[in-house]
Amino acid sequence: METLWFAIVAVMITVYVVLDGFDLGAGALHLWLARTDAERRTVLASIGPVWDGNEVWLLAAGGTLYFAFPVLYASSFSGFYLPLMMVLWLLILRGMAIEFRNHLSSPQWGAFWDSVFCAGSLLLAIFFGAALGNVVRGVPLDAAGSFFLPLWTDFTPGRAAGILDWYTVLIAVAALLTLAHHGALWIAMKTEGALEHRAKRAAAWLWWGVLGAGAAITWASFRVQPHLAESFRMRPWGYLFPALAVAGLLSMKFFKGGAAFGASCSFIGGMLTSAAFGLYPYVLPSNGDPALSLTIENTAASAYGLGVGLVWFVPGIVLAGAYFVYTYRSFAGKVPVVDAPSQRRY
Repeated sequence: METLWFAIVAVMITVYVVLDGFDLGAGALHLWLARTDAERRTVLASIGPVWDGNEVWLLAAGGTLYFAFPVLYASSFSGFYLPLMMVLWLLILRGMAIEFRNHLSSPQWGAFWDSVFCAGSLLLAIFFGAALGNVVRGVPLDAAGSFFLPLWTDFTPGRAAGILDWYTVLIAVAALLTLAHHGALWIAMKTEGALEHRAKRAAAWLWWGVLGAGAAITWASFRVQPHLAESFRMRPWGYLFPALAVAGLLSMKFFKGGAAFGASCSFIGGMLTSAAFGLYPYVLPSNGDPALSLTIENTAASAYGLGVGLVWFVPGIVLAGAYFVYTYRSFAGKVPVVDAPSQRRY
């Protein structure tokens, strides 16, 4: 049962990154790709109907983590308190920027909220990447399952590492490049004219960055976290996950439109599931004594609770999935150029 819930949490986080990742990427790029007020409104209109729904998956993943692995929830939310508060404020400011941008006609306020939207999206991509790097690298857990991390120390991923070191910064840069590319493909798929052309050109350039970053983080991850190699050696079928990522990466180079965006989803999903598979059964490894690591066994709720939760989880996730299919089908197709707030499609 613990393994099933580990897989559920991993899938929910992956779905969140795939869905919210494109609007984070679109936000990080929109100041450069969208040159006019109408084009910037068009970018916002392309994500307007779905961006807040995409974040539901983050909330659902956090709630599932609290229910299924309460010890992990308590330990990680305590140890990562500072960066979590920063992420919360970035989410708030980004949401405010999206909504206020389309309720004010002032050029000055429009430029201000555009900058907030871009900065919030960019920083969230970096923070989420750094968070993943910390989970893969491990944290200095003590016998009680607690830890504290300063923002940085000497930038080396050893026992005295901080939240930021060369490895977590590398993962953060890779996350930004990946989500920016994901967002560029979304804009290219949803817009027309000069904006679509610039998005396609940006995606073509960013692909090379994603390729280099993907190779670099793969090498670095196996060096920093030896458990990854052990997991793939013990369960060779897990190579299906990195194969999915490689197939998506190569397909992005040759596909266009919706197919290219789907390939990007495959790449992101393959990379995240590869990390989850490699860490299993750890949910938060120790970068000191491996015996102190948090695993699915020592952090999970009772078997009875997990069983009852599954009964309620299945119909809930089916309804949520049906809602998302309906929403994306309802707003499928190109977004026309939005010249004024009254022309919004959301």
